[in-house]
Amino acid sequence: MAKKEVPLHHLAQYLPDNTYESVIAYLNFYKVHLTIARSRKSVLGDYRHKWGSANHRISVNGNLNRYAFLITLLHELAHLITFEQYGNRVQAHGKEWKNIYARLLAQFIEKKIFPADIEYELLKSLRNPGASSCAEEDLQRVLYDYNERKDGYTLLERLPAGALFQIYDGRVFQKGKKRTKRYNCVEIATNKVYLFSGVYEVLPVR
Repeated sequence: MAKKEVPLHHLAQYLPDNTYESVIAYLNFYKVHLTIARSRKSVLGDYRHKWGSANHRISVNGNLNRYAFLITLLHELAHLITFEQYGNRVQAHGKEWKNIYARLLAQFIEKKIFPADIEYELLKSLRNPGASSCAEEDLQRVLYDYNERKDGYTLLERLPAGALFQIYDGRVFQKGKKRTKRYNCVEIATNKVYLFSGVYEVLPVR
């Protein structure tokens, strides 16, 4: 999807209250080229390290709620700081990144800017941060409830067994039984079985 560079003085509209100055300090210190993506299904944000005369580049999906936007931005900033300290000598989401990301999160948790349910999940994640907020279903679940509501949409886990639902590309599925973490769902048009996370956003088919 298309991206646009965000003038830093406009960044506050994407962030929770009382976080702009702290975020800007990091972006200015590391000379980050920040862009906003309209929407991406596979990632919430990404990071590209500086190369030659080019700056560090971070992009974050602009359709995220303010709390999810900040969490995603901190996730990518942790990649940047990890690269600054270790280069390419460590794993992308290894212990070095986890330690840096946890420290960044802790700084913002201390500001008491998150609602209690999000703060609770973030405190849990400090012990072992996931490779993305999408991978931490408890966190994704509470963040979802702060999204601007799309008419009729809900989380898959909130539908009854056997319910029909549609995903973003128009395909229709029937919700099946839950495996260890995901649901078996049958695509109506092909009868093929796909696995879906319970916190996947879907549109019930009436």
